[in-house]
Amino acid sequence: MSSPIICQLLIKRFRSIRSLIWYPANGLNIILGGGDVGKTTILDAISLVLSPVNITTLSDAEYLGRNVLDGFSITAVLFLPPGSGIDDQVSPSWPWAWNGKERSVPTADGPRGETIDPVYCVRVSGTPDLELSYEILQPDGNSSPLPVAIRRAIGLVRLSGDDRNDRDLRLVQGSALDRLISDKGLRSRLASELADVGVKEHLKEEARTALDELDVSFMSQGLPSNLDLAVTGGQGISIAALIGLTANRDGIQLPLSSWGAGTRRISALAIAAQNQGDTPITVIDEIERGLEPYRQHALVSKLEAGKSQAFVTTHSPFALQAANNASLWYVDHTGAIGSLDAPKIRGHLHRDPEAFLSFLTVVCEGTTECGFVNALLMRALSTTTKQYGIHVSDGGGQESALDLIEALASGGARFAAFADNEDGKHPERWKKVEEKLGPLLFRWTSGCVEQNIIAELEDEKLELLVIDPSEERTGMRLRTLAERLGLQQKDFCSIRAEVKAGIRQLIIEAAIGAVPESKRAAEKSEQKVFKSHARHWFKTPEGSRELEQKMFALGVWPKLKSQLLPFCNAVRNAVGLQEVQDLS
Repeated sequence: MSSPIICQLLIKRFRSIRSLIWYPANGLNIILGGGDVGKTTILDAISLVLSPVNITTLSDAEYLGRNVLDGFSITAVLFLPPGSGIDDQVSPSWPWAWNGKERSVPTADGPRGETIDPVYCVRVSGTPDLELSYEILQPDGNSSPLPVAIRRAIGLVRLSGDDRNDRDLRLVQGSALDRLISDKGLRSRLASELADVGVKEHLKEEARTALDELDVSFMSQGLPSNLDLAVTGGQGISIAALIGLTANRDGIQLPLSSWGAGTRRISALAIAAQNQGDTPITVIDEIERGLEPYRQHALVSKLEAGKSQAFVTTHSPFALQAANNASLWYVDHTGAIGSLDAPKIRGHLHRDPEAFLSFLTVVCEGTTECGFVNALLMRALSTTTKQYGIHVSDGGGQESALDLIEALASGGARFAAFADNEDGKHPERWKKVEEKLGPLLFRWTSGCVEQNIIAELEDEKLELLVIDPSEERTGMRLRTLAERLGLQQKDFCSIRAEVKAGIRQLIIEAAIGAVPESKRAAEKSEQKVFKSHARHWFKTPEGSRELEQKMFALGVWPKLKSQLLPFCNAVRNAVGLQEVQDLS
């Protein structure tokens, strides 16, 4: 490897993260998740431990729970190529042995049959005095200071908010432009030149009089006298900070900071990249900010093709669709981060990227479950699911939904799922998912939504299930029942008289689009007609919401409450709400 690589990142008590251990991949790492789950905090932790400048101000908000007494720490295990400067210090730094999961004290021979790479361990700590302490951890248990020169040699390109982009376009001390120009005498030369400017001569008479009176007051108190005005630097901003990049637009030199947000972000990235060389570690928060879709695609492609390690957060489906070879990570609302199995989620990522960008995603098996669960959770929350960052996602059928659920579960993500149990397939796979999710996984004991609700409906209310506010839909439902019986009459009384006690099962079969046993040897086109019956019932977004409403209106909820309420309360708990005793 010819570029620096973070092999392990350990965060303790930094902002909202109590403890996190992460093993990022070598290339492009895209971090997904809902709002306020800690994605930016992870990027800021990387930026802090490798910061090319010494930060002088630290807020108590950087400490978990603002508890400054316990401090915080960010530790990075790094592979560093030759030329990083780590070996050129007065006090030598010794490498650790790394086996891919943990560092250890190196031995002369190393463990047999195991590849051991040399790595270095660096740490930044927030002290109780609101100061930062940088150190290199040595294998012998000691530590030595981690100087800013080494951090600059490691190389970090950081792109965050627009305010920082503007900073990097000016000669602010420590900015990307300042480090690129690297003219240490510029500030003093500017100060000398500007000190000769007679500011006092440009003041109005009243202002000069006020300054003279202040001078007299100073002298009477024994303070410095002969006061004048000149352009000087100050804490937080220097004279050189007034100097920024300009570029030609229509024959006029304009400050680059006045151009569009996207141009400023790309410009800041280009400056930092030129400053750090070909293989810096790159950190970009919200890569889509200010960038059109084609620019997002180009930037993601560039990062994927590069030789260096990169860390990106995004809420953009365009950026996700451009990522073909990136490692995908998911941060859930507990702050845990896990790897997503790209082959299992790639299709769903393109169909419904919001499933990976929400605070809590509920993966549903299909269309009926999706609409039913969304309506049920709105009832349980007394508001829309979006209000709490909950996204109900259509898994596209049992097989693809199970793949997605497994990928999220194996990645350590915390989410919810709602599925049928019609055919008993994959019991071991579902068992593992249940162990992972607990009450956040709902599966019927057997059957599907339609079967379980219709089975609990009282006989005299079956006709009410058929009736829809739309007379056309009611008519189509009656038609599907009549067609299954080969009956000319299409009214409920005639249909019920024909099938007698079998009316419930007939409704279930029509609602789920089951092919009658007598037609299972028929042509596919004829079977397709029977399968299409389901769309006139509840296998549509509108129909599934209707089914949820009728579950309550027709008195079925008390019979299913013991099954469904724990799931609703698990979702409420997941978004910080207390459990409820019932739904109405």
